[in-house]
Amino acid sequence: MPTLRDVLGHEVALPRADADWLHRLVGDWQMVADLSFSDLTLWVPAGGDRDDWVLAAHARPTTGPNFYNDDVVGSTPEPARREVLDTVLRTMRPLDPPQADSVREQYVPVVRAGRSVGVLVRHTDLHSMRQQGGLEVNYLQLAQSLLRMIGQGAFPSEMAPTGVGRGTPRVGDGVLRLGAEGLIEYASPNAISALRRLGHTDQVAGADLSEIVTARLPTGVTLDETMPLVLTGRAPWGTEIETVRSNLTLRAVPLLDQGARYGAMILLRDVSELRRRERELMTKDATIREIHHRVKNNLQTVSALLRLQSRRMDNLGARAALQEAGRRVSTVALVHDTLSHGFDETVLFDEIAVRIARATVEVASQGGARVAAEHRGSFGRIRAEDATPLAMMLAELVHNAVEHAFDTSTPTTDGDPVGTVIVEAARSAGSGGEATAAPGGDLLTVTVTDNGRGLPEDHQPGTGLGMQIVQALISDLRGEIHWETQEPHGTVVRFVVRLRGLSAEG
Repeated sequence: MPTLRDVLGHEVALPRADADWLHRLVGDWQMVADLSFSDLTLWVPAGGDRDDWVLAAHARPTTGPNFYNDDVVGSTPEPARREVLDTVLRTMRPLDPPQADSVREQYVPVVRAGRSVGVLVRHTDLHSMRQQGGLEVNYLQLAQSLLRMIGQGAFPSEMAPTGVGRGTPRVGDGVLRLGAEGLIEYASPNAISALRRLGHTDQVAGADLSEIVTARLPTGVTLDETMPLVLTGRAPWGTEIETVRSNLTLRAVPLLDQGARYGAMILLRDVSELRRRERELMTKDATIREIHHRVKNNLQTVSALLRLQSRRMDNLGARAALQEAGRRVSTVALVHDTLSHGFDETVLFDEIAVRIARATVEVASQGGARVAAEHRGSFGRIRAEDATPLAMMLAELVHNAVEHAFDTSTPTTDGDPVGTVIVEAARSAGSGGEATAAPGGDLLTVTVTDNGRGLPEDHQPGTGLGMQIVQALISDLRGEIHWETQEPHGTVVRFVVRLRGLSAEG
């Protein structure tokens, strides 16, 4: 089904400002559909060489049955409807043409800057209409007020945000209708319940909303400068009220007729539970980041102790082993350091890969000629469970390449690198090979290439401790690894692993 952007971009010739106005209308017209218990359709003249209309957008109410069960966006009108649309667009006056006994269609011009840019149609199945009580009557009155404002170019307001965000109140959450002086003329049952939870136990009808709210704000709270304008319905803005007992979000829609304000509609929502969960998540995230930070600090301490101990060793083999252990602990600390700065249990691994390659090359070639490290491709975002073994494997392979592929014992006179180690990553949802034997997330192919002396003829991968670690980690990540000689000289190590999905554990 095409979207409003698709229709306006490909089938309709409208100025940019008119198209933006229609987008704002569609971003806010769900409240009109809910208040009127009716489907809404937006018809836009095609323009250009086409003397026709296109149905550009459709909204269904959440408060009652639907008029259209199928998708109708992108359709063109039958001749009778086209005639009514032409009339409404030309005269800029609403029409309620006679229909079948069970159907009512109300045509309203969509006006911007004194011109009609489209026609909104309200479709109502009278047989399915709710039995009218106090709520239904007030909702329908508010809907007619908004439709009248659409026909006068006063709704939506350019001063107000559109759409539904996190915590934004909707019609079903609670509706208040205010008079011109800010007194409550009508309150829906959900709105009354929200004010009760705020602490107001007196009669709601006839009360002053601003007095109800300000009397229950905690002592010493600085009022948001927008709050009085929202509580009296004088500005089309939103605000949030936080008290000891509850949190309320409010949104004001001033009701205008020919530019004069005669009242307002206030949508309000109790978001106490939502805010409580957000605070819990923030506390949990902060705790997790602090844990990663402390783990990083502890690992760095262990690494430093291993380096200090290695300097006291007379046995060269033992000294090298302790230095290798310290390097591996530092690699794990690097992953925890990155996780301590994030807001979830995933990391953008490219930064880690670059830091690992540079640090490993620097350590491995210490005291000798410089080896350059390059990074190509992208690892993307990776879960913490995969990041640690991946970092260990990458560090071992880069260190192995520098240590065995190049002669770094004698520094070069001009300072140029004696060789290059290239780390290249490619991520896809491909298939094939042992790495796809188990279900999971994307496939990650990592290639570590050097232009050194190449593999010896009697090379047996996995004989050293570092390569044994790599083989064990490859198995944990459900992957496979291969070594091969690069022509004319050099070595290529390529491994493929199956990453865990970002939103799942497996």
